[in-house]
Amino acid sequence: MFLNRASRIIGRQCRLNNSSLNHIVRSSIRHAGTPKGFHSTRRLQVVKPVLLADIGEGIVECEIIQWFVEPEARVEEFSPLCEVQSDKASVEITSRFSGIVKKLYYDAGEMARVGKPFVDIDIQGDAKPEDLNALTAPEPASEGPSEPLNKEPLSKPPDGPSPRSTDSQAAASREPTTPQAQPPRSRYAALATPAVRHLSKELNVDITEIQGTGKDGRVLKEDIYRFVETKDSPPKQQPTTPPTGPSFVPRPAEATNKQVETTVELTNVQAQMFKTMTRSLSIPHFLYADEVDFTQLHELRRRLNKVLSQQQQQQLPQQTQDQQGVVTKLSYLPFVIKAVSMALHQYPILNARVVVPDDGGNGGNGGNGGGAKPRLVYRSQHNVGVAMDTPAGLVVPVVRDAGSRSVHSIAAELTRLQRAASAGRLSPNDLAGGTVTVSNIGSVGGTYVAPVLVEREVAILGLGRVRAVPRFGDDRRTVVEKQVCNLSWSADHRVVDGATMARAAEVVRRLLEEPDAMVLHLR
Repeated sequence: MFLNRASRIIGRQCRLNNSSLNHIVRSSIRHAGTPKGFHSTRRLQVVKPVLLADIGEGIVECEIIQWFVEPEARVEEFSPLCEVQSDKASVEITSRFSGIVKKLYYDAGEMARVGKPFVDIDIQGDAKPEDLNALTAPEPASEGPSEPLNKEPLSKPPDGPSPRSTDSQAAASREPTTPQAQPPRSRYAALATPAVRHLSKELNVDITEIQGTGKDGRVLKEDIYRFVETKDSPPKQQPTTPPTGPSFVPRPAEATNKQVETTVELTNVQAQMFKTMTRSLSIPHFLYADEVDFTQLHELRRRLNKVLSQQQQQQLPQQTQDQQGVVTKLSYLPFVIKAVSMALHQYPILNARVVVPDDGGNGGNGGNGGGAKPRLVYRSQHNVGVAMDTPAGLVVPVVRDAGSRSVHSIAAELTRLQRAASAGRLSPNDLAGGTVTVSNIGSVGGTYVAPVLVEREVAILGLGRVRAVPRFGDDRRTVVEKQVCNLSWSADHRVVDGATMARAAEVVRRLLEEPDAMVLHLR
């Protein structure tokens, strides 16, 4: 009896085990037709948004002139990404990372905001998972069973016909007599100076359609004129010489006796000047003008230029051409800058800036910041900004630390800045940090000027034309010829009173009328 009961228990257990085994086998067979695919781990990639850095004080936006890269292009660290144009100069922006360009936020000709992303770069390298989650968007989760990677090839061919079939169709469609079309040029690869780009905008020409004949394919003004002639003008009406200025919409023949108005957009330089001068004119100015006798300075300058000429003749021509800051002739401007610097030592308030509490410390012209008092920030170095007229417009590069420079050193720095400004190659460091400004309107031909203050400064000097005028001599009986120049000062009347400005202007006048006295103050 005991054996029969034990045999029944063992048999029931065996039937249960067989049932479980059959269930496992059937389940395995059922899922055998859909093998589980392999899953690849997500490639470790970090997309870095590159922010447009501050390229100068007070600049909040700039124009993208040209791109040197395209999406999916490989870039290295410190390689150029694009060239931007501010209201002062054009600057090349370089990459801070090495990787693959993923996105360009702006097209050429658009305005980019300072401090905002303008390009995305995928950094390839060792990236931590937490960095990946923080800098990249999560991939959308797919519902249902995942597709196996071995279901189709790893590299999926692009949509459309294959490259081989495309080439065969193109070869079949070309006729023997038809010349091969030139490959389209990239719209990010046009090279041109800011002046040339300004001309192309005035003539309403897309610069990327022009084949440049300059160095490295750079587009020249002659290329733009040639492009306009061949595109817009009939062959029989082509002018023999290029036009001397921009041509706008042609006037119809029946409207010769009517008023014709043409609307054009402000250039980037004009737009930035519009904003800057609007803010500057909200500062209360006052004007102080004086007449200065440049006769002794004229004679000193003539003698020094004679010495410089002799030195240049003793040097080799190739050595002279290789130097960037060679001074071949002294103007009045280096002496004026040195005299202004000497006056700032006695009146440092003219080298300060105003901090208004509600403008974030940028020296603006806001209110009283809810009761907080404005402050003055005194600066030790005399960084003199010099207004220069360039093909791209007005720029104000800075002669740094004029107080520790000699007149010759100031002249050499002015020569370097003038060459860089004419070529549109001033660096952000050349344009930032000015503490006082000198505007030489006399180089153009004006005698009197009422200069407008620059933001973050409290004084500006305008120079008129040096002209020969009759004056009484020392004996008060004879009339002699004098070299006279008018100096016009503008100051921030919120912090500078008229007496302080007059005393500082008197120091500058004495130093310029008796330039030998500068020797006593040279450092």
